Amino acid sequence: MKNINSVQKPLGETTDVEVWLSRAGLKFADLGHDDASKAIRKQWREYQAAVQKCCVTLHQPPECVQLSGDYAKLRIPGDKLIANDESILNS
Repeated sequence: MKNINSVQKPLGETTDVEVWLSRAGLKFADLGHDDASKAIRKQWREYQAAVQKCCVTLHQPPECVQLSGDYAKLRIPGDKLIANDESILNS
């Protein structure tokens, strides 16, 4: 028998960098000045812009919206699609 409680409710978005980093098991103190940390910081800025746009469009707070489609990859820091993108690492 399947456990009905095993299906988790999708997480809403956040404006707190610590909450966002914790989705990947990171803390702000973990970030340095290396290329991976720079890519994560850039991803945070892109994530925040997408969240703000979504909240304004839907007239909802961040906790009540969830990014999807092309923006879904921004939800988790260091997503493989972001971390391996040389254009981001070299900017």
